[in-house]
Amino acid sequence: MAGGGFAVDAPANGFDGKITISVVITCIVAASSGLIFGYDVGVSGGVTTMVPFLMKFFPAILRKAAGSEVNMYCVYDSQVLTLFTSSLYLAGLVSSLAASRVTTALGRRNTIILGGTIFFAGGAINGGSENIAMLILGRILLGLGVGFTNQAAPLYLSEIAPPKWRGAFNTGFQFFLGVGVVAASCINYGTAKHTWGWRLSLGLAVVPAAIMTIGAFLITDTPSSLVERGNIDQARKALHKVRGSNTDIEPELEELIRLSEIAKSVKEEPFKTIFERQYRPHLVMALAIPFFQQLTGINIVAFYSPNLFQSVGLGHRGALLSAIILGIVNLGSILVSTAFVDRFGRRVLFITGGILMLVCMVSVSAVLASVTGVHGTKAISKGNAVLVLVLLCFYTAGFGWSWGPLSWLIPSEIFPLKIRTTGQSIAVGVQFIILFVLSQTFLAMLCHFKFAAFLFYAVWIAVMTIFIIFFLPETKGIPLDSMYTIWGKHWYWRRFVKGEVHSDI
Repeated sequence: MAGGGFAVDAPANGFDGKITISVVITCIVAASSGLIFGYDVGVSGGVTTMVPFLMKFFPAILRKAAGSEVNMYCVYDSQVLTLFTSSLYLAGLVSSLAASRVTTALGRRNTIILGGTIFFAGGAINGGSENIAMLILGRILLGLGVGFTNQAAPLYLSEIAPPKWRGAFNTGFQFFLGVGVVAASCINYGTAKHTWGWRLSLGLAVVPAAIMTIGAFLITDTPSSLVERGNIDQARKALHKVRGSNTDIEPELEELIRLSEIAKSVKEEPFKTIFERQYRPHLVMALAIPFFQQLTGINIVAFYSPNLFQSVGLGHRGALLSAIILGIVNLGSILVSTAFVDRFGRRVLFITGGILMLVCMVSVSAVLASVTGVHGTKAISKGNAVLVLVLLCFYTAGFGWSWGPLSWLIPSEIFPLKIRTTGQSIAVGVQFIILFVLSQTFLAMLCHFKFAAFLFYAVWIAVMTIFIIFFLPETKGIPLDSMYTIWGKHWYWRRFVKGEVHSDI
């Protein structure tokens, strides 16, 4: 079983796992939840380089940039400015911790709808902001919305996709996240010259929120979630819809009911259960995978690439265009992951992506050190600025086929049903904690560490790649209810699960 070599229409559990038009459409709609997170990641950095936005909210930064002797690493070092970005992730942390119970009680689909509605309100407030307090309030609402959708959507995709193609379907979330980044970057580029451009960029966040929320109303919840909440007839209809009307879905439905009843008979608190010895491997992955994803430095590059490229000499328009280029490269590499994740497996993509990112981060640091000087006061030529952009494109490509989509996939597929929403909440919560800390400190770190900031991330990329090599078992093609088998065969994790009675409950 650990090899994962199951036929498309005959997975290990004996249930029909063929791809239907309905399951494709349903997964596309659920994956579109990534739009709102991606749009926010893409829009934030661009808006913070717009002169009208800075004049209204952060005039001190403009005065610093106009100084006679400017350290290129320190122009945008402002704790209030970084709070504009990082407040979203603090709010996302709060909602992700609550999302476990919400997702269990309301279901995956309804949680997506809730998140989209809250995000819509935050986008509207941001677009109409008149002071920093309104900006931060809008960002908090955006964060609450993202926290719910980031928790529910990957779970939805893993539960509804056929086992053999679960990896490919789950990468759809990261793909739409990438689409959101590119769309936001393009809008920033088009609106940057106008005094009201920042309002349009921030306010248009309501569009992906509306698309995602309306789409969620048109799809059914996952059969697992419906059974978990006692809606057996709806679960039967949902199974018929996604598996095909000619498919005998009763055996699969009976198995879902059995697993749900066993899970409910266990009266333990999920947040206590997940700390039991037999779930040690699952918990470590829920903590380590999102932790490491953020320490690749990718979101820092995405948030602040316009600031970075403007600082290193590409100019304002060139900086925004560079962000678009990085976004397009990311989208293309996510498609690489979609094509190969269920063929070559998760580990190969993780390792190759990690090696490429490591080389690029070290190279970026070396280029910046050699051309800007130790103190970052030497001017950088356009040619060297373009070289930095090219290196970050390769870095982004490595991330796009590895730590980007797979960091959402692994936590959503490894947990048994009784702690699945809890495990996903922990994974999303860890991600938001690290995002908050890094986004709040990056510009200060860039100012003080200068080119060595990129070496900081390079060290972490080396550590996480070694972690994957030694500690992550391969999960491709294995049905969710058989996932427990991988831990008992792993050289290290089997010591924690040995002798335990396993079933995916």
